[in-house]
Amino acid sequence: MFAIFKIFFALGWVSFGGPAAHIGYFRNTFVEKLNWLRDEEYAQIVALSQFLPGPGSSQVGFAVGYQRAGIGGGIMAFLGFTLPSVILMLALAVLSSQLTESNYFQSVVHGLKLLAVLVVADATWGMYKNFCKSKLTVSICIATGIALLLFQSIAAQILVLVVAALLGVRYLANTETVNTSSKLSFSVLPLVSFVVLLIALPFIGQWSSSIALFSDFYQAGSLVFGGGHVVLPLLQNIVGDQLTQDAFLTGYAAAQAVPGPMFTFATYIGYELMPSAPVWGAIVATLGVFVPGFLLLVGVLKNWQQLAKIPAISGALVGVNAAVVGLLLSALYQPVFVSAVFGAMDLAWVLLGALLMKQFKLPIVWMVVFFAFAGLLSPAVVSLI
Repeated sequence: MFAIFKIFFALGWVSFGGPAAHIGYFRNTFVEKLNWLRDEEYAQIVALSQFLPGPGSSQVGFAVGYQRAGIGGGIMAFLGFTLPSVILMLALAVLSSQLTESNYFQSVVHGLKLLAVLVVADATWGMYKNFCKSKLTVSICIATGIALLLFQSIAAQILVLVVAALLGVRYLANTETVNTSSKLSFSVLPLVSFVVLLIALPFIGQWSSSIALFSDFYQAGSLVFGGGHVVLPLLQNIVGDQLTQDAFLTGYAAAQAVPGPMFTFATYIGYELMPSAPVWGAIVATLGVFVPGFLLLVGVLKNWQQLAKIPAISGALVGVNAAVVGLLLSALYQPVFVSAVFGAMDLAWVLLGALLMKQFKLPIVWMVVFFAFAGLLSPAVVSLI
């Protein structure tokens, strides 16, 4: 169990770049290096995380831990991956804007965003080779990428996944897949808990400021499809006038700068909203925004694996897997590439990093060091050209 925590804890310190990059880091670690999952199983988890509300990449990490060692493994994966980000967000909340406005800090962050470009590109290419082997799957991948580049909304994302699933059922079903004869067993308790908390928390929140804070962030976590960036307007509505606009945007900027899940933006806000016990407020808010997504995941994950054995559903998953590659392809451009590569020098660092990672097999920790220095050196190098 501790081994799961240790691996995710190490990843939590170096996983820069947002949800798409996290999916790449996880695939590189748990599919390619550790062989905990086959690529097909991993893609199914990624696809499921796109259909459920909550923190997509954190749900993927939780599911990997859950598949490895049950609910305890899922919790260890969540704690390991999230703790570094929470620690850094707490530190930034204490230091406020002093550090986030530093030119050196911004340069390092820029370099690490370049690493995210490389990680997402590598994950996209690897999954493309595995899941886009026919004309139809290639077409689904490219069509998904085009659709999500042109229509950047959660509705469009869900629509293309549904269409891909329907195409898979019609044209990609594996008739040799053995139909499952085992009784489907739903994990009722997590699903019931999700609904009860969603309904009850607003009413019992008046009993305690901590419960009220947890309730607010639980509501936000229950309604967010599409990851950390989408939670911004929901949390902004929740906070209202309790936090200044400058403080809110500083926290949001900090969440984008640190590794790990962007949902730890809640850590910063919780710290600010409970000045009498700021650390406690940060913990309550963080748990509130993550818990609903994990309850839903635990409720359907076991059933999801059984359903994947049914021929029609296996075909749907082939289509959805191809669409997930297209989803990553669109994410590679927006937001990953456009937020990191601003000129020829940036692209040169990415290409050099690709050489170090793919040909010289440089470990991810040293890749982080390399790109951090690249970010610091870029202004000086540009001035000499």
